[in-house]
Amino acid sequence: MTIALDAMGGDHGPQVVVPAALDILGRYPALRLILVGDEAKLKDHLKGAETGFGNRLTVHHASEQVEMHEAPSKALRGKKDSSMRVAINLVKEGVAGACVSAGNTGALMAIAKFVLKTIPGIDRPAIIATVPSLKGHTHVLDLGANVDCSAEHLRQFAVMGYELVRAVEDIPNPTVGLLNIGEEEIKGNEQVKQAARLIAGSHINFIGYVEGNDLFTGTVDIVVTDGFVGNVSLKTSEGVAKLISHTMKEAFSANVLTKLAGLIALPVLRSFRKRFDPRQYNGASLVGLRGIVVKSHGNADRTAFARAIEIAVLEIEKAVPARIGERVAEIFAEDQRQSA
Repeated sequence: MTIALDAMGGDHGPQVVVPAALDILGRYPALRLILVGDEAKLKDHLKGAETGFGNRLTVHHASEQVEMHEAPSKALRGKKDSSMRVAINLVKEGVAGACVSAGNTGALMAIAKFVLKTIPGIDRPAIIATVPSLKGHTHVLDLGANVDCSAEHLRQFAVMGYELVRAVEDIPNPTVGLLNIGEEEIKGNEQVKQAARLIAGSHINFIGYVEGNDLFTGTVDIVVTDGFVGNVSLKTSEGVAKLISHTMKEAFSANVLTKLAGLIALPVLRSFRKRFDPRQYNGASLVGLRGIVVKSHGNADRTAFARAIEIAVLEIEKAVPARIGERVAEIFAEDQRQSA
């Protein structure tokens, strides 16, 4: 199993990617990693550590780097030897089974779609990730790849999410909900209503409409929405989490008594922090492509980036693109029969 890492992407580049790679190699004896980027800089960060893993850790030189705020079109057309492009090329060539990058999301999506192409029957790739819930976590897509979506796009997202969760979570028949402003059938715009009808006929476990709070209650395994709403929902939840964390710190540091109370409550606070540590949820998959691409948060630290690599490992093991392709082909064939 081989994974290509965009070692120059993200806010921190090699200083996070290299240590995370070393951590993961220690946990997965059968894994091989390729660090893609400026060879001289990567060798400097490795400082001989690669010798401990033999050929399981190699460096593949790339002379360019995609900047975090660079226009996707510029990265696609003007930087063909960027670490991001080269890492994705390695997936296309079959040298690597997946690519992991913390780089520019728009550029990563544009390059991945251009190089790897989409699975037959899928119009657009989508970004799927997990958020914590009362029962564990919930998978949500799309989280920003597609701002304007048709009802058919939402159906494709539902099918892709269903197959991914079946594979990586080992859930035989995960539940799928469509995000709406209410659970009643009469609510929502025409796009959402039409999408609900299409998803209901796709032979997946569709339970109907869900509301924003269902992302965190654990009432559904997968929540489907367009990229605009999905991204706003994700960023809102991140903001609320920061607000709660900040408010708790202020409350416990207000005076001597509250500081004492904080010491008493420290085990509970540590458990709370561990349960909702965003690093444990890092790593969003670009589903719908003919290869595996995982997007790490740009500001990810060593632990968070390692988690993104683990997601790529799991998707390789479960052959996620192939499973999605098989399901989409079945649905497309059924559509053809019904329209004949």
